[in-house]
Amino acid sequence: MNRRSFLAATAATVTTAALSAAEAATVPPMGETGVPLVPTGDLLLPLGPLQGSRYPDPHIESLDKRFRGSPGTGSVERVATGMRWCEGPAYFRAGRYLIFSDIPNNRMMRLDENDNHLSVFRQPSNNSNGNTVDRQGRLVTCEHAGRRVTRTELDGTITIIADHYNGKRFNSPNDVVVASNGSIWFSDPSYGIGGNYEGLKAEQEQATHNVYRVDPQTGDVKMIIDDFVQPNGLCFSPDEKKLYIIDSGITHGGPAHIRVFDVDIDSGKLSNGKIFAEGFAPGFTDGMRCDIEGNVWCSMGWADPKEDGVRCYSPGGDLLGKIHVPETVANLTFGGLMKNRLYICGSSSVYACYVNTQGAAVP
Repeated sequence: MNRRSFLAATAATVTTAALSAAEAATVPPMGETGVPLVPTGDLLLPLGPLQGSRYPDPHIESLDKRFRGSPGTGSVERVATGMRWCEGPAYFRAGRYLIFSDIPNNRMMRLDENDNHLSVFRQPSNNSNGNTVDRQGRLVTCEHAGRRVTRTELDGTITIIADHYNGKRFNSPNDVVVASNGSIWFSDPSYGIGGNYEGLKAEQEQATHNVYRVDPQTGDVKMIIDDFVQPNGLCFSPDEKKLYIIDSGITHGGPAHIRVFDVDIDSGKLSNGKIFAEGFAPGFTDGMRCDIEGNVWCSMGWADPKEDGVRCYSPGGDLLGKIHVPETVANLTFGGLMKNRLYICGSSSVYACYVNTQGAAVP
């Protein structure tokens, strides 16, 4: 073989090897990225107080004198719009901003409370869903497409908290809470693997739809309950002696209710489970938060448009009041420096109103 033939053969071999290496490194997309919404004209939902607002705001409906839904001189406002499906709001008091997920657009958004500026916080986000803030001020996130729970460190790096249980991938982590001892609790329904719109269509690996706990010292993942049809929103009572878990299983032939359990956050043991609130069907609730008095504020939607919004229940399960918005609501959180501003994730918009109580979550 002459020198020219040798060089040509060598180049072909190197090219083939490079192609093989490139093919071996190929990975699937990181979830669907929807066509960005840029609404104009009549399609652009107006920001500010909702139509028909006055003091007292008729969008805030009191059913019991214990309801702390309105400070009096306040109304429900639309503070951001242009999303496809808002979820997972988490408020950072130090920076006075809200982080939330826009699941089909595969991005996380940041709303600055100082000037109401809306921007993209992260894209792609692995079709992130639920978010929360831990005691160190770090963002903890459930990812549909990643099928994992992650933490964004203070330097911006991302730590994988959990992505497998018993050697198998999670279905699609949905909502997450962090206890005062650092343990991380999350739900794992199948919504993110059912199609390619809010995640990536895939086979279910976990046989049941569970709620898990991650040990703060060892990082070990423990399944704490497995009898939900579609476990969804999670919330601790202010004293962390009770854990509320939503079952949105009506989407798959199951119930639409909130269950409550006695909980030991150190051992991860649940006991004395019972139905806390129901009567959501044919709609359902999705996410919830507690205030400092132990009242449970939960989302409402998917049925009668007149019921779209937020419901508030006493610790004993009495319905105290409602907040009405013009879209199906998925989730909510308390924000503001005094934790008295309720942020509400509607379908395409984020709403907010001041309330006459404070969120219980720390920070």
